Amino acid sequence: MWRQTAFALAAVAAVISTARPLAAADKPGSVDVPQLFATTCGFCHEGGGRKPGKGPKLAGTARSDAFITDRIKNGKEGRMPAFEGALNNRQVKAIIAYIRGLKEDGQ
Repeated sequence: MWRQTAFALAAVAAVISTARPLAAADKPGSVDVPQLFATTCGFCHEGGGRKPGKGPKLAGTARSDAFITDRIKNGKEGRMPAFEGALNNRQVKAIIAYIRGLKEDGQ
């Protein structure tokens, strides 16, 4: 249990230290979403979300946008940290669009 807690805390600290809120001057299309995904989600969702790792494969998910938004913002106790406050709504939407565009063949 201690190891899982320590791992989860380390993962959250890594994510919070790498995620940056968008500046007001950022344009909607100016977010480097693959980089944002890699630094925020890639620790657990391997292969850019195309392979399972500590978290599930995201490519081809049947989950709704509302479910994914809720999971990103609120996390899942003991499994995924909550990113509410670390990511703004535009970043969450960009990550969901990235997930929807994933191809399982690696493209």
